[in-house]
Amino acid sequence: MTRRTRTQPATARRTRAATLALLAGVGGSLVGGAPQAAAAPPGAKDVTAVLFEWKFSSVAKACTDRLGPDGYGYVQVSPPQEHIQGPQWWTSYQPVSYKIAGRLGDRAAFKSMVETCHAAGVKVVVDTVINHMAAGDGTGTGGTSYTKYTYPGSYTRPDLDNCTAQISNYQDRTNVQECELVGLADLDTGEDHVRGRIAAYMNDLLSLGADGFRVDAAKHMAAGDLANIKSRLKDRNVYWKQEAIFGAGEAVSPDEYLGNGDVQEFRYARDLKRVFTGEKLAYLKNFGEGWGYLQSGKSAVFVANHDTERGGDTLTYKDGANHTLAHVFMLAWPYGAPDVHSGYEFTDRDAGPPNGGQVNACYSDGWKCQHAWPEIKGMVKLRNTAHGTGVTHWWDNGDNAVAFGRGDKAYVVINHEGAALDRTFQTSLAAGSYCDVQSGRSVTVDGSGRFTASVAPNTALALHTGARTC
Repeated sequence: MTRRTRTQPATARRTRAATLALLAGVGGSLVGGAPQAAAAPPGAKDVTAVLFEWKFSSVAKACTDRLGPDGYGYVQVSPPQEHIQGPQWWTSYQPVSYKIAGRLGDRAAFKSMVETCHAAGVKVVVDTVINHMAAGDGTGTGGTSYTKYTYPGSYTRPDLDNCTAQISNYQDRTNVQECELVGLADLDTGEDHVRGRIAAYMNDLLSLGADGFRVDAAKHMAAGDLANIKSRLKDRNVYWKQEAIFGAGEAVSPDEYLGNGDVQEFRYARDLKRVFTGEKLAYLKNFGEGWGYLQSGKSAVFVANHDTERGGDTLTYKDGANHTLAHVFMLAWPYGAPDVHSGYEFTDRDAGPPNGGQVNACYSDGWKCQHAWPEIKGMVKLRNTAHGTGVTHWWDNGDNAVAFGRGDKAYVVINHEGAALDRTFQTSLAAGSYCDVQSGRSVTVDGSGRFTASVAPNTALALHTGARTC
């Protein structure tokens, strides 16, 4: 569940509703014997397109038309379970049952989407909300009547009454993991019935072909509780990405969750914003573990996500070249497994998806489709091509122009200066013609691995062996 400022949980951004006056809106295996997902994104295709609040039918079309052809390995879909009613995006994060009956589509639509994405070579990660249930009372999107602490067919009050006060102290482990995140009914994940019910929901998603899970608000559940839940899954090695946000001096640390699977590294995105908006790109020479982050092979990284783009602690689509070039760097740099957040325009940060999540076309009705931006999508196949190679031939001007290779597979230049960058670059690429996947222009590498280019201000150049002709 998301970004927080030291002691303020980010879910406060998603929970302003009439029934929650105290909540201010602030800020798988494959079926049929096919290969199972690994505990981390497998092979060379580790980029996930996060299609935030897209209807399942729209996701399916994107898998066929764009994600598969562009080389994305995964698509992440928003929570599919029945939730409270309302147009705001955060209603998806207040479940009332585990029926697949949210605004994004029903069970048949979900299953059809998974099958379509698999046919396009794209695996499906599901954003799962298992830390809590909704507050207030009412009727959910699938017709289930509920009151706080009573959710027919799922839970009764004893499953949610360990602590019914709001979280108030992030230096106290029990307070963080047993009490209520901004008033949402907290599930007792130490209880056998609760663990079994959550596992049953996740197993149901696996039976429909889901390949992995983003575990929302993982930090608010003990790592051992999550390990127990995961042990009950049909595929115990399913891809597992946990939202456990680093906070200096807090009682719960993200590295506690590494034994379960990947962990989202929020420091990565926050630091990218700081570097691209006020520091020097030259500082990125050892970005990643050299900056004290979690180990690369267990980290999920991003430039922005649905919470942080609304909270302002990371770059957003509103940041122009800073946002675009940060994606170019993330996709070229060999640290973590990248998520490309693809959402919609907003001025009201509570606003739900246009057309209820129906995407009729990219760049219309407010849909930003960042996953399809030429500068971003061109980098996905570069990353796939360069998989398994380290950084070579790093160069910087001591300021905001940098360049580096990925072995003999790729080479990238990022010019974040106010003037053109004109120079000869040394690479390990074989001699010949390459297509710059940023500009669409041809670049010739000589027999010594060098090429000369002029890179315009606030643009990039990117070559790889999988794109020899334009």
